[in-house]
Amino acid sequence: MLIIYINGVESNDVLKLKFRKLHTTLVDGVDVGNFIGFLFQEGVISHDDITALRRISSDPKQQCAELLSKLHASQSQQAFIKLYLAIKKESHLQWLIDRIDNFSHQSLIELLQQMYINDQTGD
Repeated sequence: MLIIYINGVESNDVLKLKFRKLHTTLVDGVDVGNFIGFLFQEGVISHDDITALRRISSDPKQQCAELLSKLHASQSQQAFIKLYLAIKKESHLQWLIDRIDNFSHQSLIELLQQMYINDQTGD
């Protein structure tokens, strides 16, 4: 199994799949309002994205779902690396970092197989 690490962080593709598997957990338990500015600063989301996300700040679940949707549709090669780093900066979200970091080898193999199948089918 080949997992690429960049500055000690897994590749964007592996993190993207982990975040997909944790989608409901993120939407239900994370207020992304603190990350939006960082992701804009890092060039992961655009000015239009940040404006649209701030318009729905009264509904944190919808805001998180929208942000994740934008990141999954993004062509950025570091969108999920930057999201991981943003989450890691928030000490109260250590539980989420633990969940992301503690995927078993078997679940990582399954994620990589899914990524390979998606690449083959164009999904």
